[in-house]
Amino acid sequence: MEFTFSLQTLLLVAIFSLLLYIFSLYAKPKKNDSATHGFRIYPLVGTLPDFLRHRHRFLDWSTEILSRCPTNTSVFRRPGKVHGVITANPQIVEHMLKSNFDNYPKGTRFRTLLQDFLGTGIFNSDAGVWKTQRKSASHEFNTKSLRNFAMDNVALELRSRLIPILETAAVTEKKLDLQDTLERFAFDNVCKVAFNVDPNCLGGDAAAAGGFMAAFEEAATLSSGRFMYALPNLYIIKKILNLGSEKNLQKSIAIVHEFADDIIQTRIQEKTERKDEDLLSRFIQNPKNNPPPISQRHLEQKILQELEFTRKKNDKSIGESYTFDELREMHYLHASISEAMRLYPPVPIDTKACEKDDTLPDGTFIGKDWFITYHTYAMGRMESIWGEDCCEYKPERWIQNGVYRQESPFKYPVFHAGPRMCLGKEMAYIQMKLIAASVLERFSVEVLMEKDECPEYLLSLTLRMKGGLPVRVKERIV
Repeated sequence: MEFTFSLQTLLLVAIFSLLLYIFSLYAKPKKNDSATHGFRIYPLVGTLPDFLRHRHRFLDWSTEILSRCPTNTSVFRRPGKVHGVITANPQIVEHMLKSNFDNYPKGTRFRTLLQDFLGTGIFNSDAGVWKTQRKSASHEFNTKSLRNFAMDNVALELRSRLIPILETAAVTEKKLDLQDTLERFAFDNVCKVAFNVDPNCLGGDAAAAGGFMAAFEEAATLSSGRFMYALPNLYIIKKILNLGSEKNLQKSIAIVHEFADDIIQTRIQEKTERKDEDLLSRFIQNPKNNPPPISQRHLEQKILQELEFTRKKNDKSIGESYTFDELREMHYLHASISEAMRLYPPVPIDTKACEKDDTLPDGTFIGKDWFITYHTYAMGRMESIWGEDCCEYKPERWIQNGVYRQESPFKYPVFHAGPRMCLGKEMAYIQMKLIAASVLERFSVEVLMEKDECPEYLLSLTLRMKGGLPVRVKERIV
């Protein structure tokens, strides 16, 4: 059944493409300003007929069109909701890139077409995701040490590889593909600065790295080719059926990701042993960029340091119970527990009833006998409440000048709020802190779950994990 549907779809696409081609040979454009100066707009299909004729020379063709437009700007429209403006006007460029920047993100179409290749990295993200990555990367790129590292690598690559190749070519008078040579030079240099890995594409036998370079180039080419389809969503059908260019694209992307993942995982394991100057090492060494397993170790060390400070201050040994006042001084442990409950509240939702008609502060009407539910679990994941990093586990958000800072209970209703505020809130914190402190200072706890595996929830009156939480406990060496 699925095969029949797929075959029918392909036949329909083929027939449509043939009819479209014939139509493009005889169709006449609408009589409007665009037909006079800009891209010609045909009935139903927009600029598609001319686009098909000229897409093999799209840059030159579009340049010719824009040069004839009074403001070097024209509307461009194709089937599939591809409707926009192409410009070569500096004032418009300034408007979209600076004056009205927030109104012109990359947008859904751009991000979707390139997501298989670029994911949600800095080159393929908008809004908060982009701002976070931009801020982190901006700091690293402005360091003097990175600039020196990059300069040293370029100088070494020039001296040891590029110059000797050019010298040999000059002596032997052998034909040299300069584009290929410079691309290999650039690729070696980028890999060195980004990962401190030398693929040696320019010199020596580097089959594996050369394969990575070829795969990267093919993935970039095929990904950009998605923008040139006559039918914008045709690539989705080809991807599902694993056909043609999409089949090759997925193979290339797999090679690129495998190469990069191997480097990243190796570097994470060597984190404590290496202090390299490349970008990857800098991001890993920056706690804000650490992946979850490293953050967990970082968290554990911070709590253990706080416990050690408290013991020394009060002349206690490991195993002795903490007093109420000593527990109150453990601000980071308090923050760690609050942050855990922000993301995983014991009571994830709570419901009330409406006694009489009402209008909520946002203008929403609620009628008599309707129910109203506040979703504590969702509130912990709202960017409007907790900021761009709302889904990250980050105890530091609760700390101000080294001291735990309370949040409004209406922002953090884990213990309810108002007249029904939980009476046992403070006692609950004291108990949780005492248990956590007593366990962590004596034992290390390893969760026995697959990497990136997320527990399945059992939604009852309280939030629980299906199948429990399997762990391995080891006694710490004191």
